[in-house]
Amino acid sequence: QVQLVESGGGLVQAGGSLRLTCTASGSIFSINNMGWHRQAPGKPRELVATITSAGSTNYADSVKGRFTISRDDAKNTAYLQMNSLKPEDTAVYFCNADGLTGPRTLFMDFWGTGTLVTVSS
Repeated sequence: QVQLVESGGGLVQAGGSLRLTCTASGSIFSINNMGWHRQAPGKPRELVATITSAGSTNYADSVKGRFTISRDDAKNTAYLQMNSLKPEDTAVYFCNADGLTGPRTLFMDFWGTGTLVTVSS
C-alpha cells in the first residue's frame, strides 16, 4: 500500500504564504506525476497544480504566478509553495500521485487525506 500525507496547512492572512508538503510512503517502486487538488465547502474538487517526473509543471489559471509546485524524488515528496494567498484559496488541499508499486505493474493513483488552508481577509 502507498500512503500520501500532507502537512503545512493552517491559518494565514490574505497576502501571506504557506508551503504544503506531501510525502509518500509504503510500497513505492516509482512515482510518475504528482499534483495538488483542493476542495472548498460546497464546491467540487479542482486541480491546482501538477508536476511530471521530468519536472514539467502545470497550474490552474487561478493560481498561476502565485503558487509553485516542486518535488524531491529522493524523498518521495512534493511541495506547494503558496504566495499572495487570497480568501478564495481557502480549501482542503489534497496531494495526488500516480506511480508503480512494483516493476511491470500498472500505474495507480494515490491520494492523501488533505490539509486545511484558511486564508482570512
